Amino acid sequence: MKIAVVILNWNGVQLLEQFLPSIVKYSPEATIYVADNASTDDSISFVLANFPSVKIVKNDINLGFAGGYNEVLKHIDAEIYALVNSDIEVTENWLQPILKTFEKEPETATIQPKILDYKNKEYFEYAGAAGGFIDQYGYPYCRGRIFETLEKDNGQYNDNCEIFWASGACFFIRSSVYKELKGFDADFFAHQEEIDLCWRAINKGYKIKYNSESVVYHVGGATLQQGNPKKTYLNFRNSLLMLTKNLPKDKLYWILFCRMILDGIAGLHFLLQGKCNHFLAIVKAHGSFYSLFSSNLHKRDKFQTKKYYNTRSIVFSYYINNGKVFVK
Repeated sequence: MKIAVVILNWNGVQLLEQFLPSIVKYSPEATIYVADNASTDDSISFVLANFPSVKIVKNDINLGFAGGYNEVLKHIDAEIYALVNSDIEVTENWLQPILKTFEKEPETATIQPKILDYKNKEYFEYAGAAGGFIDQYGYPYCRGRIFETLEKDNGQYNDNCEIFWASGACFFIRSSVYKELKGFDADFFAHQEEIDLCWRAINKGYKIKYNSESVVYHVGGATLQQGNPKKTYLNFRNSLLMLTKNLPKDKLYWILFCRMILDGIAGLHFLLQGKCNHFLAIVKAHGSFYSLFSSNLHKRDKFQTKKYYNTRSIVFSYYINNGKVFVK
């Protein structure tokens, strides 16, 4: 199958210097692209000078993760898109297990590899770990990572299984499905747009898979640190937008109401910790959500799957019952 590895870049020349060599070395099956989001550093000149086999597609402005990929993928011809963060180190034969799964399973739309922590390679990495799920209130978590707790990789997730969402850090998708779903939702800009896309794919009857035979290492937070209030803003706002678009109709308003309360509690928690910027980020996130609510309500598909979550609350399990390890 024709596969394109597409690395979205924004002022990431140092990351390209560090991580592009492994992708070039271990991806002989693929055409490799650097998709540049209007960088002002030396990213493009570095790639041209050192990796002449790597193709470059440029955006005129920084469209974020969602809009950036939507724009550049219009110009890339492939059956499979491998959307790879610029801070990912890949391993030998990382593509073969993914391609085999796509060839054998036409109903599989998206696949995620095992994602381990580049800085501590015995542990899973925050953004994806061994495949993602959401709880009944829309909070994302992973096999191998629940909130801030990361599991050590002891082979407990050395399987190939169906998941609910695949991490955007290393995200494989059929180009036909990407086009059918009209790509990522550009309203999101960045964060949780891949969960929304996977949810929409599931609503169309497709499957999302995790494949442990493919292994990559992710730095995480290389472009936006975990403690950055902008990340708090995007995560809280986009989670509400995702629920608005994808929840079954009979659960929509009740779940949104519960999330408002839980978000308020999270905001108070930030205040008590003296993190006023994060409290204000949640307030701002809700304001933006209210302004986008009507337009996103009209994006809902006719069919909404009712099997969208783990029926327990991951918040209650983690903070009340000390549930730090994934349990299906």
